[in-house]
Amino acid sequence: MTPKRPSSGGKASAPRIYTRTGDSGETGLIGGHRVSKDHPRVEAYGAVDELNAHLGAVRAQMDEVQLDALLSRIQHRLFDLGAELATPAGGTKSASAIDDTDVADLERAIDMYQATLTPLREFILPGGAQVASTLHVARTVCRRAERRLVALAREEPVRGELLRYLNRLSDLLFVLARVANQRAGRADVTWQPKQSP
Repeated sequence: MTPKRPSSGGKASAPRIYTRTGDSGETGLIGGHRVSKDHPRVEAYGAVDELNAHLGAVRAQMDEVQLDALLSRIQHRLFDLGAELATPAGGTKSASAIDDTDVADLERAIDMYQATLTPLREFILPGGAQVASTLHVARTVCRRAERRLVALAREEPVRGELLRYLNRLSDLLFVLARVANQRAGRADVTWQPKQSP
């Protein structure tokens, strides 16, 4: 719990947002174990947190109730995933941990939305409608979070469900970016390779 400021005049004061415990370049994991702020575990859950923030930005631009509900569920699962990553290896797994049913949920969403799109025959670039572009940003951050998990897994145990979840999520975000362009009446931005002279 964040410590509170000393009271003045008998009035209760708001808790401080700053604790000064990270001033030396370390942070606390769940359970109190302290590690460097550039530890692979911190890099991993930091990338997941960044991804979650980008999904919040996507939702702020979106007026599609069904898609908003899907992304809301994903944000909650990402918070669960981040909490597991913030727990040192060997710590107690949360009851809300990501499992293969969560991976299957993403696969169902991919299949459902993919079925509404024309087959992709060219590489596409991030772009198009504003919400599609923001979904592409989230997709690339998701890929980075996945890479951070792979790096962590070289040093400490990481459950395969977490890697699978992020892998499927990046695929879903790619599909949703295409859906967003389609619903906005915008074409996907296709890659135009440089022509040989």
